Amino acid sequence: MTFLGSRRVTQVIIGGLLIGLSSVLLMALQGRIAGISSIVYRASFVRGSENWTLWFVLGLMVGPAILIATGLAAVPALESSWLQILIGGLLVGIGTKLGSGCTSGHGVCGIGRGSLRSILATVTFMASGAVAVLAMRWVGLL
Repeated sequence: MTFLGSRRVTQVIIGGLLIGLSSVLLMALQGRIAGISSIVYRASFVRGSENWTLWFVLGLMVGPAILIATGLAAVPALESSWLQILIGGLLVGIGTKLGSGCTSGHGVCGIGRGSLRSILATVTFMASGAVAVLAMRWVGLL
């Protein structure tokens, strides 16, 4: 089986299409950019007209569960410890707060709109991530 014909590539393409579709629908129906950090914040702390965020976050959890239950996706094997995942998540959150933006909003929606600010932010996120991985490998944490 060739790489482009593999099941994993198909799943990635379908996942990308679903992310793009949900981002377009969110913009069209709610007038909002799909930045996951702000959506989770609103789902946690804002009430009233922002209750759509609860459904969005619920969909993030239920969608993969349905794909796994139907056999269309598999549970990925974790190559990191739970501590590494927790620390990584906290660092992403801190970086998001300091950068006044989030990776999903810039990476998906901003690039889709051709925003120079988002393109630069995404390049910065990716470069910082690469440097962090190389540093962790150099000190033996990965």
